[in-house]
Amino acid sequence: MNIMKHDTAIVESANIGDGTRISPFAHICPAAVLGKECVVGNYAVIEDGAVIGNRVTIRSGVCISRGVTIEDDVVVGSNVAFNSDPSIGSGRAPGQQLATLVRRGVSIGANASIGRGLTIGHGAMVGAGTVVTRDVPSNAIVTGDPARIAGYVDVLKVSQEAVSLAEAELPKLRAKGARLHRLPLIVDLRGALTFGEIQKQLPFTPKRFFVVYDVPNVEVRGEHAHKELHEFLVCLKGSCSIMLDDGEYRDEVVLDTPTVGLHVPPKLWRVHYKYSAGALTLVLASDIYKAEDYIRDYQQFREHVGRR
Repeated sequence: MNIMKHDTAIVESANIGDGTRISPFAHICPAAVLGKECVVGNYAVIEDGAVIGNRVTIRSGVCISRGVTIEDDVVVGSNVAFNSDPSIGSGRAPGQQLATLVRRGVSIGANASIGRGLTIGHGAMVGAGTVVTRDVPSNAIVTGDPARIAGYVDVLKVSQEAVSLAEAELPKLRAKGARLHRLPLIVDLRGALTFGEIQKQLPFTPKRFFVVYDVPNVEVRGEHAHKELHEFLVCLKGSCSIMLDDGEYRDEVVLDTPTVGLHVPPKLWRVHYKYSAGALTLVLASDIYKAEDYIRDYQQFREHVGRR
């Protein structure tokens, strides 16, 4: 093994990749696995059964427990706790495997706590001191105790003001094929009316609709992509945020008026969150429900659109 090890470190594993640096008083147990070019901080412990990928940085005081898998290019801050107590976190049914998975490109801040049996999605950021008790979506930024989604990494944010202004030109989105559409508005003494016509405001012929409502503002919906289905979203009451991801670019759009619709074409990952109290969102779909059209795993989505 071509590794750099401090004299006070205890290294019992033979499964350590070249270029890995092990700091003073760290302990690598016999059945632990570490990839290439990792950094293990002072007093860090890698227990038997832990699997660490390439170019992973583990700061001081971290214990990576049995059953934890960390993929490539992850940073784990000082004193992060990966809980092994089965009563903490997970939320899994009895008998389900309680392996913890940290996907590629994740950053975990100092003193965070990660519940047992959870998945931290690709590219997510966990804030310092955050207590994670549920799975974290890919590219999400989570903070607090318990963790709540505060935003998404590297998004172009389209503000409420930009969407709401009746005469403003709607912003162009970066996610491939996504587009905001202005819907006509008619106002008189009897009230207000807005509408959309196929091949004018509506870019496809709907075959199905559904309505999302009574969503607590801490909950996240969506978290999937479609292979063929188009959707058109209008927030009829209140507001919600839609995060779109084409595998390269991400947008976050605030929908807060019934006079603006969002066209979401196939092959875009979407997440709905930040629902206001009483929010009501109408979704028009280009086809009937087909389970096989859904992609519910972010890594599979990236592979589907040619991203690794």
